[in-house]
Amino acid sequence: MPSNNTLAGIGPVVSSAHLAEGAMPALSEVEFAVTMMVNAYHRWMVRAMTAAGQPGMTPLDVQVLHSVNHRGRPKSLADICLVLNIEDTHTVTYALRKLERAGLVVTGKRGKEKTATITEAGEASCLEYRRIREALLVGPVKTLGLDEVELSRLAAVMRSVSGHYDQAARSAAAM
Repeated sequence: MPSNNTLAGIGPVVSSAHLAEGAMPALSEVEFAVTMMVNAYHRWMVRAMTAAGQPGMTPLDVQVLHSVNHRGRPKSLADICLVLNIEDTHTVTYALRKLERAGLVVTGKRGKEKTATITEAGEASCLEYRRIREALLVGPVKTLGLDEVELSRLAAVMRSVSGHYDQAARSAAAM
């Protein structure tokens, strides 16, 4: 089904019309929406963490902090990279060092594996971020009346499509 903008004769809302002229213009719409979403999300994470009392963090620092805090158990570097779909482990290693210097995580070893565990200060920062998120983001988004089941389905579709991008990237690297 064409998008509303296509129906109105405007064409799909994309950032690269030359890509939207291919066999699947809707994918170009999704790519543009994901680009906008990622940039807005990154900006949000940094500003929310600053409001939570942790200025100077990058989006990756924030994601790694929340990943280490997830379920309250130590995480290996490999697990953090896998969950966040990051192949450049050195970027996560750098984020962990930065978080450790800030007193938000402690690193250690489990066998030969590097691990990270949340500190009380790190957990407190995550909880304050959550409080700010609930007030400034969740509340206003809930007023849109979006169906949470549909949002979960959309998230599942996005995770599935990300696998196709990963496979296409592997194929492109093999060319």
